[in-house]
Amino acid sequence: MRAFVHDHSLSLTASLVLLTWLILYSFWNPNTHWGNFFGNAIADWSGVVVMMLASGYLYERGSSESEQPPPDDPAHRFLDRIRDHSLTLFLIATLIAWIVLYIHSGVNSKWGQVVGNVVSEWVQSIGMVLMTKKLIERHRARKQS
Repeated sequence: MRAFVHDHSLSLTASLVLLTWLILYSFWNPNTHWGNFFGNAIADWSGVVVMMLASGYLYERGSSESEQPPPDDPAHRFLDRIRDHSLTLFLIATLIAWIVLYIHSGVNSKWGQVVGNVVSEWVQSIGMVLMTKKLIERHRARKQS
């Protein structure tokens, strides 16, 4: 158990922070500064947790936001393509689910605003994954070398 907690301390801590925002928001009035903050924090931290976990297990070939996939197997080109873009495919699939939930929730309802912010966070995450395939930031690239 101790090794598991040590090996996953970052994702466990981020998940606990997200859980804290969820609990606080569920008891707070969203029309107050704190309630509004907790709602926004849910969207932000859900993006952090998902990108942390998804980028650890899924791939986007050419993106600095994920590990590079293993070499392709010529006998399994279709499966290799799915694997090579599994991070983006996962984010798109879950984005569609969030959009469906958003469409069916009240725009001005307590949780409708949070879901709208989560949709925005997912679009931002997909954008970051795709932009880092071709675009660089000179100062960041120099530090990684």
